[in-house]
Amino acid sequence: MKVIEKAPAKINLGLDVICKRPDGYHDLSMVMTSIDLNDYVTIETREDDQFIFESNDHRIPTNENNDVLKAAKLIQDKYGIKGGASIYLEKKIPVCAGLGGGSTDAAAAIRAFDQLWNLKMTDDEMVAIAKQIGSDVPYCLFGGMAHVSGMGDVVSHLKKSPSFWVVLVKPNFGISTRTIFPEIDCESISHVDIISLINAIESNQYQEMLSYMGNSLEDISINRKPFIQKLKDRMTKSGADIALMSGSGPTVFGICQTEKKADRVVNSMRGFCKEVYKVRSL
Repeated sequence: MKVIEKAPAKINLGLDVICKRPDGYHDLSMVMTSIDLNDYVTIETREDDQFIFESNDHRIPTNENNDVLKAAKLIQDKYGIKGGASIYLEKKIPVCAGLGGGSTDAAAAIRAFDQLWNLKMTDDEMVAIAKQIGSDVPYCLFGGMAHVSGMGDVVSHLKKSPSFWVVLVKPNFGISTRTIFPEIDCESISHVDIISLINAIESNQYQEMLSYMGNSLEDISINRKPFIQKLKDRMTKSGADIALMSGSGPTVFGICQTEKKADRVVNSMRGFCKEVYKVRSL
């Protein structure tokens, strides 16, 4: 049997770091939306109990750091599955880009194994596995436009959302999220009014939505990589309605209400960076 699952990327329309928890992790409040840039996870049953992983991207780890393999082994152990699987990851989302690539791949793997092994997991059961892999994985299980809080495990989907075009620009370097969070000072970083952002989105107020968008991690990542600010400035000068860093970066995205405007931004940014994508919000 073979199962193929689509794994869409995400961007953060709003990301606020609220506080540092006693356990050293941070409480977050975010608005995320899926975009039409996708990886594909293909899984086939095997007679033995091994997991064989392959990908078109040689940068993807094949050891315990691989989130797809983490998902496979967690499910295998929890449900006492005897068989293994051959896994192929077709990678189109940039790596270490702040677009949730590893998280959405893991989420797609959870959905795929649920089908492959006919487990009929409940949403709560899938989320329980997702939480063990990474903070963005619970959201990526279901995608869409959502408010994500806590350590990423509290996901509330928004009732309505405006439709728009997204231009993504990924510079030729990556940023590891794990290296950004130790630098956060919750007292001094900029904060984002997530509640007002949610209200604007659900009221379908596009301009108001733009005014409340923001990312608390931008200052830290831009201080480390000033080129991110140059990307933001060029995007807005090219006509994007707003330009913002996604996640911990380094990808910068511009939002445009019309495809014509998005095309102008794409043409401008292609002379500036190699990796430029025009996609829709989902």
